[in-house]
Amino acid sequence: MTPADLSLTVQHAVRRAVDDGALRVDVPPRVKVERARPGGTGEYASSVALSLARPAGRTPLDVAEILRERLRESPGILAVDITGPGFLNFTLRADAGGDLVRAIRDAGFAYGHGTALAGTVVRFAEVPQGRASVVTEVVLRLLRSQGADASFGGDERIPVRGGEYRPDLLGVDAGRWALLRAASHDRVLDGASLLVQHERNPLFRVRYAHARVKRLLVNALQLGFTPSYDADVHAPELLGVLGDHPAVLLAAARHRAPDRVARHLEATADALLAFQHTVLPLGDEKPSAAHRSRLALAEAAGTVLAGGLSLLGISAPDQI
Repeated sequence: MTPADLSLTVQHAVRRAVDDGALRVDVPPRVKVERARPGGTGEYASSVALSLARPAGRTPLDVAEILRERLRESPGILAVDITGPGFLNFTLRADAGGDLVRAIRDAGFAYGHGTALAGTVVRFAEVPQGRASVVTEVVLRLLRSQGADASFGGDERIPVRGGEYRPDLLGVDAGRWALLRAASHDRVLDGASLLVQHERNPLFRVRYAHARVKRLLVNALQLGFTPSYDADVHAPELLGVLGDHPAVLLAAARHRAPDRVARHLEATADALLAFQHTVLPLGDEKPSAAHRSRLALAEAAGTVLAGGLSLLGISAPDQI
């Protein structure tokens, strides 16, 4: 992990804290990291918690702890320590990308599922057909993915702005995305725009990115190689969003907010589509360890996209 990668990772942690409601600040356009000074720990340090403390109305130590919680499982970071008035100190790890790719491959669609909400009991009221029904169904799935005991048979309701579920007009996938991509208090998306196969259509981008991974795997096999993470890959944006996936699923479950999953899938698709052009050899170039590793990373991204869509009840076709 380079200093630029680390800076981006810390910025992502700030953005997650803001999205979670843990911090009320503007996300800085850049986070400065530098070599740890005497008295610090690890290789790098950042004073971002000190600069965010006043606008957040919190102490630097509070802000540092909020960010540390969101950085502990980040790819590339072995440990995060807080020193002095609120400096974040980072100990980096070798082959973090490989660890992440292997974790996704081992877990499959269950990557990001966990037990953070084990012991939590949630009982939802039965709701009529419509947007509330679709949102509640997905929230149940998200809660269970995090270990909660969630089912119908209680009084809890998810307040949602009205919206019809019309799969007869839009199809199941576009109909569900229209209801789930908007936050529950917002108006549902224009369903007609989700039927257009164009990059401006976020559902198309997510599903197309998954289909591109399937095509890359086929093309690589024709060239005589398969995915295997054997060399570090410089892809901070893609590694960052894949590393964020477990935290996003947990936050979506806690806040009853499937739209967070949909937004994260869009970010994952955009990072993958920007990365895909580096995967296969060009011209007379021979497949190398770098190509195998990039293919493994792309495959992991495809798994995350398919798993996230599955949680939303949306299909991930192999071809578009």
